Amino acid sequence: MGAHHFTDHTNSVDTSIGIPRRYAWLVFALTFGLLISDYMSRQVLNAVFPLLKSEWALSDSQLGLLSGIVALMVGLLTLPLSLLADRFGRVKSLTLMAVLWSVATLGCALAENYQQMFIARFMVGVGEAAYGSIGIAVVVAVFPREMRATLASAFMAGGVFGSFLGMALGGVLAEHFGWRWAFGGMALFGLVLAVLYPIVVKEKRIAPPHRINEIGQKAAPIKSPLKSLYSSRSVIATYIGSGLQLFVGGSVIVWLPSYLNRYYAMSTDKAGVLAAVLVLFSAVGTILCGMLCDRLGKNRPDRKVSLAIAYCLVGCLLLSIAFSLPAGTAQLVLIGLGMFIALGTNGPSSAMVANLTHNSVHGTAFATLTLANNFLGLALGPLVIGKLSDVIGLHSAFQFMPLMSIAAAVVFFYAKFHYLKDMERLNEQAVAQNSQQNLENK
Repeated sequence: MGAHHFTDHTNSVDTSIGIPRRYAWLVFALTFGLLISDYMSRQVLNAVFPLLKSEWALSDSQLGLLSGIVALMVGLLTLPLSLLADRFGRVKSLTLMAVLWSVATLGCALAENYQQMFIARFMVGVGEAAYGSIGIAVVVAVFPREMRATLASAFMAGGVFGSFLGMALGGVLAEHFGWRWAFGGMALFGLVLAVLYPIVVKEKRIAPPHRINEIGQKAAPIKSPLKSLYSSRSVIATYIGSGLQLFVGGSVIVWLPSYLNRYYAMSTDKAGVLAAVLVLFSAVGTILCGMLCDRLGKNRPDRKVSLAIAYCLVGCLLLSIAFSLPAGTAQLVLIGLGMFIALGTNGPSSAMVANLTHNSVHGTAFATLTLANNFLGLALGPLVIGKLSDVIGLHSAFQFMPLMSIAAAVVFFYAKFHYLKDMERLNEQAVAQNSQQNLENK
């Protein structure tokens, strides 16, 4: 309970005071729209895997690398670009990022060979690197604190909605107009939103001068909050556990259209649409699991960790059963249920990171979580499964994949041991810091 008192107290400066609720929702809608564009540009590739594989005679490892390079660049550049965006201005930075990934996606449409496609995908990754962390920081800034956990869950689920649209629309466009038009369509959507964004969202309105000054004037205490990013065992364990669990979700999202193409003999458009529907189902799971986490963890913060462990283990069980079955309806239903639960850790892990780090560095904290999610999950998963698939086949590779959830559950279990103690310590530091500031102000 102490931690709740701390966040309420210290977040009073950073609330949405002075920002009309209608404008806040407009900012959310446009920022959410760009997040969807981000993931459409990232995941459209999965829908056209079978066409690229046959046209350029590529191995699964090469295809996995085209997917993984984006997540790898996001992982490498999230932190430095997030810090730059804070200095350069969030709105300008988000607009620039959107233009870059959209133009790079257009580059994918024009690629003549694997090397050119790889360079274009590399640039997509550079453009998308800091979008998640800066976008969520913008959303968090314009809404009251009590709405943040649910909004963070919804915002993160936007990535899955984007994956759904990228795979479904990409599959349909590729089947009817060729794979180049699949990339072209995603690029056009991103560019339209990138033009609209700075017209509607103004830096001055989402970051009033008193808030910026508040941070600028009190530069000395920032050393302490920055330490909170890595100072507790539970926050480090949360970063790692979240990343390991996304190894499973990320692999399924990337390889499912290929799996349906190979083992269900589906055409590109049908495989893309069905895979997208299963992914959409997991987005609904992400939001509902996040809401359950808010409901059950209201007065018992440690329940967030217990739920994260449960999501890992139940997801592992369902996906393990799914991939032990032959192709058929039962398998597809179980894959859907497994993904519904498996991606549920997004909500609890975001809430845990927010509770374990100082509010003034939440943008950087989410960037650190993004880094772990991309390195350990979204980049590593598709690459490892692609390598395994070349050796033992995609079906067998999928049978090994859910085991990573057990590793994630073990790491979350470690976090649970230290979680309440670490929250209490952060609370005590904040109270001491606030007392000292009050004395100085007098």
